[in-house]
Amino acid sequence: MPLSRAVLSRSMTWTRRSLQPLLLGLAFAVLLSACAGVPVQAMSDARQAVEAARQAGAEQTAPKLMQSAEALLQRAEEALAEGYYRQAREDAEAARELAVRAQSQTRR
Repeated sequence: MPLSRAVLSRSMTWTRRSLQPLLLGLAFAVLLSACAGVPVQAMSDARQAVEAARQAGAEQTAPKLMQSAEALLQRAEEALAEGYYRQAREDAEAARELAVRAQSQTRR
């Protein structure tokens, strides 16, 4: 016995309504996990920035900035090893910023 269009339409609407919160929750979980994941890119960016600043001679032209950048990078490495990913990301980003500033002082 075939179902009427009205019954099919109501059941499809009910399914869409019931799936919407589930899909929104899943999307939120994906976004949240992306933020809390291993900060691979931030660590790589920081390492490259510190190395580029060294190569540019920033240890001589901006020694305090370089010391701070290297200390933050080391702290980020330790936080990463211990699983403190948010702290590692924050320290890596700060290290990169300081290294970029140090390198820019070599060009003056």
